[in-house]
Amino acid sequence: MTLDPVERLNLSFAAGAVAVSLALATPGFASSVALGAALETANFRALRRAAGVFFGMVQGGGAWVGGFGLRFALLTAAVTVALWAGANPVGLLFGLSLIVPSVVIVAWRNRPPVVACPPAPSPDDESWDGWNPWLARERAPDEEDEA
Repeated sequence: MTLDPVERLNLSFAAGAVAVSLALATPGFASSVALGAALETANFRALRRAAGVFFGMVQGGGAWVGGFGLRFALLTAAVTVALWAGANPVGLLFGLSLIVPSVVIVAWRNRPPVVACPPAPSPDDESWDGWNPWLARERAPDEEDEA
């Protein structure tokens, strides 16, 4: 099983959160954080698999089409069972939300490079006459005839 960068970073965040909550809070709280992190990891993997089916990245994935919506039902059932079994709701919520910083950090690291645009022409340049400011594009030839 290979982990992509989001999952690797999420695993490190989850391990750190469980260790800190074990040191600063009760073992029940720490186990709730660990359970929440495990649930959100499974949910994220199901989301990625279902997105792969929808975007055509997975061949023969007809069985996974329902997984996109089914994952919400399964996550709801798992959270309900965990709360019924006595999990700490704050720890469970904290564990479930650890994927958000992982996704944001990996997306920020993989952002496209900043491309320097050429300077805009001066306001009295004749090239502005061929530009439609309402549509933010060049004027079509038939637009020039009507104006």
